[in-house]
Amino acid sequence: MELQKVKLHRNREKGTAVSQITLDDDYNVPDYRPDIVKVLKEKGELRFDEIKAGNSAVWLKGSLIFRVLYRSDQENGKISCLRGEIPFQEKLNLDGLLEYETVKARGEIEDITIGVINSRKLSVRAVVVLKASAEEEVDEELTCGVEEGENYEQNIVRKEALRLLLSKKDICRQKSEMVLPSSKPNVREILWKSMELRNVEGRLKEGKAAVTGEILVSVLYSDEEEGERLQWYETTVPLDCGVDCEIAEEEVICRVKTTPVSLELEVKPDYDGEERILVLELALELEIAVWKEENLELLGDIYSLKKNVLPVRGMCTVEKLLIKNNAKCRITEQMELIEGQEKVLQICACEGNVLLEKKELTAEGVFVEGIVTVELLYITTDDNMPVGTMKEMYPFSQLVEVPEHKKPVRNELTSGLEQLSAVMLDQEHIEIKAVVHLDLMAFEEEEIANIEEVTEEPLDMEKLKNSPGLVGYIAKAGDSLWKIARENHTTIRDIMETNGLKEEKLNAGDKILIVKQVSGM
Repeated sequence: MELQKVKLHRNREKGTAVSQITLDDDYNVPDYRPDIVKVLKEKGELRFDEIKAGNSAVWLKGSLIFRVLYRSDQENGKISCLRGEIPFQEKLNLDGLLEYETVKARGEIEDITIGVINSRKLSVRAVVVLKASAEEEVDEELTCGVEEGENYEQNIVRKEALRLLLSKKDICRQKSEMVLPSSKPNVREILWKSMELRNVEGRLKEGKAAVTGEILVSVLYSDEEEGERLQWYETTVPLDCGVDCEIAEEEVICRVKTTPVSLELEVKPDYDGEERILVLELALELEIAVWKEENLELLGDIYSLKKNVLPVRGMCTVEKLLIKNNAKCRITEQMELIEGQEKVLQICACEGNVLLEKKELTAEGVFVEGIVTVELLYITTDDNMPVGTMKEMYPFSQLVEVPEHKKPVRNELTSGLEQLSAVMLDQEHIEIKAVVHLDLMAFEEEEIANIEEVTEEPLDMEKLKNSPGLVGYIAKAGDSLWKIARENHTTIRDIMETNGLKEEKLNAGDKILIVKQVSGM
């Protein structure tokens, strides 16, 4: 017997590993930087230099890159900045991982604290969560029937399933130039820069995986005028980049995850040789997955009137999309200066990030708890301390609905800030408004008994001869013509012809006549 097979391509997660580490080190201020009096603002980001899979383990090698804005010992409380890094190497145990397999890794900085030991030395301490996961692409071989012409009765069942068409990682890059407005003086030195992504959306478009959105750019710099006054500049740059992604299929489901790899901002001279052009270079890592929903016709059962057919079943997994849902959580809070802090003259930059702390599957959907961290950089009313900072963390919770879902459910949740604003109420109070977007893709996995092979043996003719040739049957709830025909050695077609039935549906209490069919008796 020749079985017809169909291959269903999909990703299967092999495992996930999580580790929390503390990076703690002292950093010496470079000779070309002035002495430190007070740290005003710090910022950290993680860079992975190497992700290496081993036998049941992942090796992560990278650096914590930190930036510090500080008040120096020079006259009038001059503001300065520096950049440093702390290398790290960590091993995460991941059972079953093989050396040649691809591993995804990411990290989150839960907390970073930079303090002054003395005027030439800083203490840097950061709590970092490292996560690694491994997936493998597999082909599930599902049986959809036997070769035409074979004398077998087949019960075909229909299943909805996702077929993975594409899964890849790539880097997209964008370079943009911004010219300072005529009202702003030339740049002497960039002291602080903030670049944040907003309203990021990934989709398939004209043979590409395209990413669109906005890049919010805020720059604090010293000018070239006498006295090197502080200046700030804010603008928004359209985000529009992508990578080739040739998918000929229509009506597909696409997921594009974006992770910033680098966001660099430098200044260069214009045609007149004046430092007035800001050059933004962005690199995003894209994780692209494309699926297509398919209605499969699979062989659920099989028998024959000529032979005793014994199907051999094995369990396999099919996956379908339950829902693709977006939710928004709005936050309105008030930030207040602590006692003794310099008052606000004007806000320069408002930075924020989202940290998800809890993700729980409930009867209604996915319940999410997290924190929005908001940091302000502002010009003060005190000439001796011209720049001030404020930082607060605001908790939030949100239910992302998954209607009528069934377990087990695999879900992928991404988050980010859609909007963030800071408005002065007075010199000591700031109103913060934020919108957190939560994008959910929820999948249902179903284990099905797939017929992997079929064995045959001769019929037990003695047993058949001793069974009734004619049976009157009263249908019970849940009965099907397939089940009745199989148990009584006949076919659905013969039962329908004998009883004048026009459809295969049976209701409880229906009376039918069954005639046993035996070939060659």
